Amino acid sequence: MTTIIKNGRIIDPSKHLDFIGDILIEKNIIAALASHIDGPLDARVINASGMVVSPGFIDLHCHLREPGYEHKETILTGTRAAVKGGFTTICAMPNTNPDMDNIHTIETVKKIAESYNLARVLPIACVTLGRRGEVLVDMDKLATTGIIGFSDDGNPVSSDKVMNKALLRTIDLGLPIINHCENLAISNGGVVNEGRISDLFELKGWPSIAEDVMVERDISLAERTHGKLHIAHVSTKESANLIRLAKDRGVDITAEVTPHHLTLTEDWVETRQNGITAYNTNAKVNPPLRTLEDVDALIAAVSEGVIDCIATDHAPHSLEDKSTTFDEAAFGITGLETALASLLPLVSKKRISMNTLIDKLTNGPRKLLRQNSSGSGTLNPGALADITIFDTSKEWTVNADYLESMGKNTPLYGLKLRGQVIFTILNGNLVYDQKGVANA
Repeated sequence: MTTIIKNGRIIDPSKHLDFIGDILIEKNIIAALASHIDGPLDARVINASGMVVSPGFIDLHCHLREPGYEHKETILTGTRAAVKGGFTTICAMPNTNPDMDNIHTIETVKKIAESYNLARVLPIACVTLGRRGEVLVDMDKLATTGIIGFSDDGNPVSSDKVMNKALLRTIDLGLPIINHCENLAISNGGVVNEGRISDLFELKGWPSIAEDVMVERDISLAERTHGKLHIAHVSTKESANLIRLAKDRGVDITAEVTPHHLTLTEDWVETRQNGITAYNTNAKVNPPLRTLEDVDALIAAVSEGVIDCIATDHAPHSLEDKSTTFDEAAFGITGLETALASLLPLVSKKRISMNTLIDKLTNGPRKLLRQNSSGSGTLNPGALADITIFDTSKEWTVNADYLESMGKNTPLYGLKLRGQVIFTILNGNLVYDQKGVANA
């Protein structure tokens, strides 16, 4: 079906576009962009007046849990959540069961996702067998499966020798190591940022230097090997500064930050129930929520281009995973459906521009993906029609009935947010509108 998107504010950072106009989609391809387009009489018309029209969002870092942890999330529920949040491409972390350290598991994930055809799922392979940090996977063989990088996410590659070898292999493969930056000897079982909250609830603190030290090591190895390094979920002021200095020296590295590390502080762990101060396990995340000073530094790093992407680190868990003590509760926040609305206040408060926000959700991650031929992340004529249309003024409440994800574990639960995805288009097909997610 030919589709025309009419009268939207079209923003595409990959082409430096920001204007009111129309988009013509023929079959699954973007055919034209202009201030006005007349199409065939039988074309489907989407009225985007008063809305923002952008390339489909790309999430470089999410957890779909399948195979092995389907009680937390499945590929179907995860991709339903993705398109409701405006994400047309999501990159799946390998901490499944079995881990994605082998061709069979990677191909299984791809096949399941393709059968639903809701969002494009690009797997990330393990760096080491079983994510144990000891023996490298067959990186050459796994690179042939269409993965977009290697990560032991949740587990840092602690061995200098193993990390050095992995980075050297990236030179020929052109795929990055996506490291979880945590020095385990320093974090030492911490469950919350070391500071006021850890003292208040007598919880084991996780100092920010545990991240900073690992970021510094990884930058040093990347600089010496000339390998491809991507730093996951940056959470501290010092890490952002280390990345800034490295880029100023010409080190070829990239980095991401999550919506929750840009908008929430450790104070979100503290809550009040029946007049009693308590902790909120839905605010337990890895790395932990940090201080306002860290949040301000991360926002500045995004605005300055030091941080390349915003990635959700969508980490769904069951109710049982969070309904326990803070020490025993699982790390993680579900984020695909709340990402946009949680970030838009940064735009309204002029902390970042709308163009920068969209760039970090589309063009930034697009540059990192090997499969640029997919067309995702751009509205360039001839590209596959992956498009997100959202209303910055639409209000909604975060609750279980709203969320498509099986994971309801968000500290935003019960809050009224402003900004909602209205349409999501994948390969020219309308996979989400206000009636709901297309049948998979």
